[in-house]
Amino acid sequence: MPRLFYSLFILIVIGIIGAFSALFWNLEQTLPTLKYNDFLTSLDNNDIAAVHLKGGNITLTDTANRKFSTFSPDVTSLLPKLLTKKVTITAENDKPSPFFNILTITLPIVILFFILLFSLAKKQQQTDDDNSDFTKNKVIHYGKGINPITFDDVAGIPEAKEELREIVNFLKNPRKFSRLGAIIPKGVLLQGPPGTGKTLLAKAIAGESKVPFFNFSGSDFVEMFVGVGASRVRDIFREAKKQTPCIVFIDEIDAVGARRGAAGGVGGQDERGQTLNALLVEMDGFSHDETIIVLAATNRPDILDPALRRPGRFDRLISILPPDVKGRLKILKVHTKRVTISDKLDLKDVAQNTPGFTGAELANLVNEAALIAARENKAAIEQDDFNEAKDRIMIGIERKGMVISKDDRRTMAFHEAGHAIVAKALPEADPIQKITIVPRGRAMGHTQQQPLSDRHAYTKQYLQNRITIFMGGRAAEEIGLNQQTTGAEDDLVRAMQIATKMVCQWGMNDVVGPLAYAKASEGFLGDDLNQTLYSESTARHIDMEVRKLVENCYAEAREILTREKHFLGHLAEILLQTETLDNEEMEIIADCSAKKQHDLEKDTESPPQQHECMTCPAAAHCTNMNLEST
Repeated sequence: MPRLFYSLFILIVIGIIGAFSALFWNLEQTLPTLKYNDFLTSLDNNDIAAVHLKGGNITLTDTANRKFSTFSPDVTSLLPKLLTKKVTITAENDKPSPFFNILTITLPIVILFFILLFSLAKKQQQTDDDNSDFTKNKVIHYGKGINPITFDDVAGIPEAKEELREIVNFLKNPRKFSRLGAIIPKGVLLQGPPGTGKTLLAKAIAGESKVPFFNFSGSDFVEMFVGVGASRVRDIFREAKKQTPCIVFIDEIDAVGARRGAAGGVGGQDERGQTLNALLVEMDGFSHDETIIVLAATNRPDILDPALRRPGRFDRLISILPPDVKGRLKILKVHTKRVTISDKLDLKDVAQNTPGFTGAELANLVNEAALIAARENKAAIEQDDFNEAKDRIMIGIERKGMVISKDDRRTMAFHEAGHAIVAKALPEADPIQKITIVPRGRAMGHTQQQPLSDRHAYTKQYLQNRITIFMGGRAAEEIGLNQQTTGAEDDLVRAMQIATKMVCQWGMNDVVGPLAYAKASEGFLGDDLNQTLYSESTARHIDMEVRKLVENCYAEAREILTREKHFLGHLAEILLQTETLDNEEMEIIADCSAKKQHDLEKDTESPPQQHECMTCPAAAHCTNMNLEST
């Protein structure tokens, strides 16, 4: 706040205090009040020496030189009595002075004006202070007392690490490159799905090179007032030039770097447009001797402005995707360093069972497993804890208090048994890991399949098998219980999604042909097909082929389950008792069911033979079950 304003404000305060002091000084002192009747009585008794009249207010002095105050309703009729008694009379006008009227009107306005002016000045100063401290509060100086993040803390993305080591080498030794005339990239854009380690990788670059690290988010530049974002961009690079070499990291840059004119209202577009223009100008303004690296991360590279992605600004584009099984193993080793794990725990098996997990999801998996082990007072984290943590993350927590009727449990058992049997019978299908009818989250039951390896390309046969497995639940309900339920809703939706993509996007249909009639989003947020490229007549062919594909898979599922009807009933009955089965137990049940089926076919007239299946988890009831009734 300027000194002149401070001085003016002090003078105004002093003036107000002086005016009020003068007013109070001129006010009469408070006098004892005398009743008007008593005043008239004293006047008749000649006890009044003098009076002072001010409108209807009377200040009187008696013969004993005492002063009182009273009020007369009619001063005109009182004056003759005062003259008769020879009382000394003085009077004054009761109307306030013009100065007093002006003061009472203008003084509140002046006070409110200066209060408003003071508030606005204070708010402006606070805004200026926030803007001036914006960059200072965001910078991280790696020095003594700070444990930096390095590439050792980042695992599962070796290609990205190798690519970015060159950035670290340039920050450490820029002359090595500049002596040959090479220019280091001004900007590096990290793109990939959420949780793959983009922010962690940016911090590791700063930690390896031990240079100042400016950490910002795209939302830091989006303000209500137009021009604030552009001003902050200029402040960032002004401060960064003072601390070269350094790294400026902008996370979620799509919040401010979206394609101009793509979306948003007029006001929001003006603010984002000015901020983006300021960013483009500042990146173009780098001189060759300024070692400033701009890192940015986004999940939506498809909506970024083309001017931001051209060479000379963000020169390098590095995609960071979910790790493969080797990468997941390395990530698990990094995160399990801070927890106590059992010697019998095989991290390779955990990595094998978590296909598609990102680094953040694996870190969450380790933490959930540690929490589960701590609840059970275990000394170390075991394999069962990781399995339970995976179920909690993928499906949801176990709904132990849910009351389920016998008919619903039986339907669930046949439904999940149908999925498992179809998956076991189909070639190229992933092996069964676990079957359960314990409700978790929104799922009433679940059949887990364990992929043998990470798949980066899917065959037509594999996709058809996936649809057939999804349809196995509905087919099992019809074959085993002769009914249809709403439990197959999610299966039908997922089957339709795969079939639609096979026909429209992947060209896996002989009638429609090897054409892509739909285009998927180029972002990493799992968007569905968002652009159709076919006419109305082609849409009818697509609908017919999608329907035909799903119906053929459904017919195949019914054929498998009809052939394995005894196995279906056997597996469903055991699921009703045990609620959860793993792959090994399912294989034992399959062998036991096959032996019984063989004996039934061998001697149809004699009663079923009992088998001593000691390894079967349902041996107690297996020999007494009439499979024909199922």
